[in-house]
Amino acid sequence: MLEKVGAEVLAERERIAARVRDELVAAGLPVMAPGLSPVLSQGVAVNVDPFDDDAGGVSVSWRSSPRLENCVLRAARHSLLDDPALAHQQVVLEAMLAAITAILTSAGFTVRDSRNDYAPFTVDVPAGPGGSPSWALRAEEVTVLGRSAGTGGASTDGSQS
Repeated sequence: MLEKVGAEVLAERERIAARVRDELVAAGLPVMAPGLSPVLSQGVAVNVDPFDDDAGGVSVSWRSSPRLENCVLRAARHSLLDDPALAHQQVVLEAMLAAITAILTSAGFTVRDSRNDYAPFTVDVPAGPGGSPSWALRAEEVTVLGRSAGTGGASTDGSQS
């Protein structure tokens, strides 16, 4: 039986997963809410594996629309190997994982091919960046006591004080 990781390791994985979700949303990708029904979901799926094995950690995958996935399942169920949905789904998954990998790598994450043989079209994110994300609030954007920093006395509504 697989052992679970300790609380500290699990908390770090959850921190990385939250940062992954934030970065991908900042890039404009739809990210699935954890626990959302697969029937309703599409977009980036970020999962945290609580087990202590080589395939464990944070994994990221792409879910195509439920309609495309239903077409793929139908083709597979009926052995329709020439169905265009099968080839299209593979292209979609490869393209989206390449984009996800590029975005996360640019943001400072370590991204690698999945070590889980049962999860094709998935990437692992074993480490995340420290510090503030590229999209974080800057000091000059912070409003203090009704004044925007660096605006020479202009209030938040644009009038002068």
